[in-house]
Amino acid sequence: LVLGIQVKCFHEIITIGYRVYRSYDLPWFRTLSWYFLLCVNYFFYGETVADYFATFVQREEQLQFLIRYHRFISFALYLAGFCMFVLSLVKKHYRLQFYMFAWTHVTLLITVTQSHLVIQNLFEGMIWFLVPISSVICNDITAYLFGFFFGRTPLIKLSPKKTWEGFIGGFFSTVVFGFIAAYMLSKYQYFVCPVEYRSDVNSFVTECEPSELFQLQSYSLPPFLKAVLRRETVSLYPFQIHSIALSTFASLIGPFGGFFASGFKRAFKIKDFANTIPGHGGIMDRFDCQYLMATFVHVYITSFIRGPNPSKVLQQLLVLQPEQQLNIYKTLKTHLIEKGILQPTLKV
Repeated sequence: LVLGIQVKCFHEIITIGYRVYRSYDLPWFRTLSWYFLLCVNYFFYGETVADYFATFVQREEQLQFLIRYHRFISFALYLAGFCMFVLSLVKKHYRLQFYMFAWTHVTLLITVTQSHLVIQNLFEGMIWFLVPISSVICNDITAYLFGFFFGRTPLIKLSPKKTWEGFIGGFFSTVVFGFIAAYMLSKYQYFVCPVEYRSDVNSFVTECEPSELFQLQSYSLPPFLKAVLRRETVSLYPFQIHSIALSTFASLIGPFGGFFASGFKRAFKIKDFANTIPGHGGIMDRFDCQYLMATFVHVYITSFIRGPNPSKVLQQLLVLQPEQQLNIYKTLKTHLIEKGILQPTLKV
């Protein structure tokens, strides 16, 4: 699904460039654009396979070669496209061709890189995918409703119909929605467990002992809430606290992805990126805020949530040679004995 959306968004943006400059009949422009998309996807998906399927790759000799030299192969593929671009340069159109070369690479940055981050978020647990995207959708709907019924003050010139009333109303609605959605999803292992590949059953599993993020904790209420609710503490999932940060970004910063897209369309005097969805424009019109949100979620996880992953460390150890594994075992054993966790073995 993520790959399909990514390819369609890439197609819509590249098509705009092709339509705007089609009178120049630039050689190989569309072919090279799709070739670079293939190269970049090969690089990112190869990295994902090497990261999450290490034990499976170890069993397949054909894949071992591809994984071992993955980055070199990716660079060679890109280099071939780079050379083809240079060979396609035509006199009198140099500047335009370099402009379209940059157009393609910026499009790749916006679509492929962001979709790769979406997949990384998915592997951390479905909840890190569902709560952010549903928060953006909630903000889009509630901001429209508040703006429709109460909107009076224009928010930004790029989108004349957006109002401050809708912006503020959407913010509070999204925070409440994210808080409730986080509570509902945190109850189920399927949503909170990181997705892991089990080589023994040759499939993905979403079974685990939920981390502290998804276990109910008691929190003391501030004095003014104690008087209102008539209770000293409240039980919450810690992820609900994090959902406030996610919802805040979705409602305050996320819309700027939409403003950016609006400015892009105004620059080329088009109403929508495409007409894929009747009445709603193209796929990119629906996902302009989602890509920005995916990047934030990935940065948030790596900065404040993710710690060492024992399963990934174990996968990397299993790939090593027996001598290397034995050396690591001896080093770890010595370390645990020094810390007093293991008792030294008595020699007879």
